[in-house]
Amino acid sequence: MAEVLKPGGKVHIMGIGGFGMNPIARVMRQMGYTVTGCDLIESPLIAPLRDAGITVEIGHSPAHLETYQPDALVISSAIPKDNTEVAKARELKIPVYKRSDILGLLMADRKGIAVAGTHGKTTTSALLAWTLDVCELDPSFIVGGVLNNVRVNARAGKGEPFVIEADEYDRMFMGLKPKIAIVTTLEHDHPDMFESLADVEALFTEFVGLLGDEGLLVAGVGEHGARKLADRRREAGLPVVTYGLNNGDWTAADIRPNAEGGMSFTAMKSGKEAGSISLRLPGLHNVQNALAVIAVVDALGVDINKAAMGLSTFTGVGRRFEVKGEAQGVTIIDDYAHHPTAIRATLDAARLRFVEQSIWAVWQPHTYSRTKTLLDEFAASFFEADHVIITDVYRSRDVETFGIGPDDILARMQYHRDACHIPTLDEVVEYLETNVQPGDVVIVMSAGDATQVADRLLEGLRGESG
Repeated sequence: MAEVLKPGGKVHIMGIGGFGMNPIARVMRQMGYTVTGCDLIESPLIAPLRDAGITVEIGHSPAHLETYQPDALVISSAIPKDNTEVAKARELKIPVYKRSDILGLLMADRKGIAVAGTHGKTTTSALLAWTLDVCELDPSFIVGGVLNNVRVNARAGKGEPFVIEADEYDRMFMGLKPKIAIVTTLEHDHPDMFESLADVEALFTEFVGLLGDEGLLVAGVGEHGARKLADRRREAGLPVVTYGLNNGDWTAADIRPNAEGGMSFTAMKSGKEAGSISLRLPGLHNVQNALAVIAVVDALGVDINKAAMGLSTFTGVGRRFEVKGEAQGVTIIDDYAHHPTAIRATLDAARLRFVEQSIWAVWQPHTYSRTKTLLDEFAASFFEADHVIITDVYRSRDVETFGIGPDDILARMQYHRDACHIPTLDEVVEYLETNVQPGDVVIVMSAGDATQVADRLLEGLRGESG
């Protein structure tokens, strides 16, 4: 591939408006490639690419290959194999690569740091990239969300570190070439790909194998952590560092909420105080994410007190407990949580931050397959919410409903005094506008299109809608 693709070459990217492909386009452009792309819809991520000088077409067409004459075609996992543009590329003998192939190429000559796990990938990789930047290591990074500090999701730096959010879906991370790998958590997810937790663990074992004998595994050893992976690697005499709130090589002591709405704690290395950390991010799960970052920067030889400056100034990632605003005394938050553990962590963080307020949880189930597989876990995830609204299921890539729906979840939520199913997003916004009170907190949790509820509610309460 290196002979085909190198800075100065031309690449055409299909699915360029998605969070997977969009940052690749940005980094390759900054590295000196000529980048063009296409997508089926005009997503919000496309305009910034055009501003950066990247030509983007709406719609897929074989004519793109004749127009732009790329050296290679890069496709997202959502592009079917029988797509006419892909077929034309093969006919013209233009190499076709997946996202994982390109990511492996981009990080090959750098100190690749891959951040993997069922939860926490986006925030941890973003927090790590920002902290390394504050520590003047000028990292490259590709993250599945927009860093609030710099308003981009990717950048080609001149330094040695290259931070990549490593996605297990469709085995994407198996194309990477990491020198350091973080594994935050391991749980059963993506049931359309993994039949069981054992399948997830087997793939992550393969992923850790990419480190070879010299690469460093940084493993979370909390409730849903990667302890098995860490234990196997340590037993083999290979490099590993562990972290967790209460156990591991790195732990946290004196954990407490702070005036910034985040968490403060003392970082402990092998039981000894290593530094005081203050985050603007809420929740115990973000303390764990910060410990992963601390373990990596320490392994890179960075002074923890210098790293603490980066940790304390990080303002988060879009759609990860993102406070959209306040109107009529109502605080509105947008979050990506779509797995039971993530929902619990988000609501626990909200309760730590908003101790006395009434919390509304608006949840859009994501895929019927996940909803059915984790049905009981979902039903038990909302204890910290005072009011729960469940929308219709967001189908995404599912081709069937598996005979499951919101009412099946509600039937298992008899413990909750106020939980209901409101089918459409329009009805959800109308219901909230009528029922929320000053001082309330509304958290919209969705990996689908329900994110619009947060914006529309904010506009409605401000009198800006219509």
